[in-house]
Amino acid sequence: MTEEVLINVTPPETRVAVVENGVVQEIIIERAERCGLVGNIYKGRVCRVLPGMQAAFVDIGLERAAFLHASDIHSVCSPNGAQIHELVHEGDLIVVQVVKDPLGTKGARLTTNLSIASRYLVYMPKVATTGVSQKIEDEEERRRLREMLQRQVECQGIEGGFIARTAAEGVSEEAIEKDITFLLKLWSGIRERCANTSQIALIHGDLPLALRALRDLVTPEVERIRIDSRTMVERALDFASNYIPDIASRIEHYQGERPLFDLYGVEEEIRKALQRKVSLKSGGHLVIDQTEAMTTIDVNTGAFVGHRNLEETIFKTNLEAAQAICRQLRLRNLGGIIIIDFIDMIEEEHKRQVLRALEKCLARDHAKTQISEVSSLGLVEMTRKRTRESLEHILCEPCPCCGGRGSIKTAQTTCYEIFREILRESRQFEVKTFLVLASPEVVDRLLDEESAHLAELEEFIGRPIKLQAEALYTQEQYDIVLI
Repeated sequence: MTEEVLINVTPPETRVAVVENGVVQEIIIERAERCGLVGNIYKGRVCRVLPGMQAAFVDIGLERAAFLHASDIHSVCSPNGAQIHELVHEGDLIVVQVVKDPLGTKGARLTTNLSIASRYLVYMPKVATTGVSQKIEDEEERRRLREMLQRQVECQGIEGGFIARTAAEGVSEEAIEKDITFLLKLWSGIRERCANTSQIALIHGDLPLALRALRDLVTPEVERIRIDSRTMVERALDFASNYIPDIASRIEHYQGERPLFDLYGVEEEIRKALQRKVSLKSGGHLVIDQTEAMTTIDVNTGAFVGHRNLEETIFKTNLEAAQAICRQLRLRNLGGIIIIDFIDMIEEEHKRQVLRALEKCLARDHAKTQISEVSSLGLVEMTRKRTRESLEHILCEPCPCCGGRGSIKTAQTTCYEIFREILRESRQFEVKTFLVLASPEVVDRLLDEESAHLAELEEFIGRPIKLQAEALYTQEQYDIVLI
């Protein structure tokens, strides 16, 4: 499998795309006015404690107070299960780290269990455990890494623990030792700034997106990293030479006349990723609906009828859908609870194979996922860790006409609302004339299909009704002026 990382940099926005075998698999966007906060360490002030929720709100200098649950508070003195009012008090200054960006109307999610990442390791100063990424499956390699880390911790007398990241698979002990030295130096600086800061402040900010992509997304399978900004190429080469020397030779400055994302079809993929319907090669399709509570994905056979029987058609469509769903989850960065409505399958072996295909595709996902069995209703429930906004929430906003519902009232519905409102006001106010201001579509309907009803209403209330079209009104908007 060939893999490339594309980095498009402009002053207001940085975009990163991961391309596997010529197909865009992941898109990450960060805007200068709203950079990602995950990994940032702050000194914040507890502004409210909520015993009923076992949580506290912490002011870290953002627009909305951030959320800190009791389970995310590290405490040496208090046992597990301690009450929130025993752990923090209003007005306390505490050091916290963002684990989830503000999403929608919710503030950032915090923890006091601090961690800092490098290329191969994650250092946890307050947790004395050593672990290995679950994505490293080889037991011998897991044992080697764990023993290596334990040896380094014991020899250097390090407080805290480390987790070996997926990128650590197969690396030498010398490289691991360099990473440990870097992390300890970084933590020393953070601890010093914490001690010297007595107000709400940012203590440590994570890397910008372009450099995070080098640290987190570049695996041995990545053949080249193409960046279209000369300034960022210089920064990337400097960063790589200091921390990830093995990838420096793969960094390229793209200078083509055609925009980098156009060359690889990324712009078109972004456009498609904002649509509800996703077409499958077989003729079937997915319908993806993202709500605040969860995301639902419906699988449909469409025009695909198969060659043998209906069960074969359904099975093949579901198999193709499983692969497409995994790609769409990464492309759109959908997280939280996800309900997949596969087409009902009769044979248990088919259900098992579809689930296995889903699990196999999700294995390449950087986000943590969990999948349930196929329910009696043919639904698959899964979760995908959400740490940043979805692609739709970054690029779009709720429609001002429908308020995000995805539909608007028909002109006919608005006409009947106008009739009811005129009838209501005619009983309350003594006026000579009613003037209706509405969209051209509504006024046209009142003058055409609803003209007989309008005449009946005028006769019933005994007063004339005048109409005026307003080009700027939506189909749901109207005003009734009393003259």
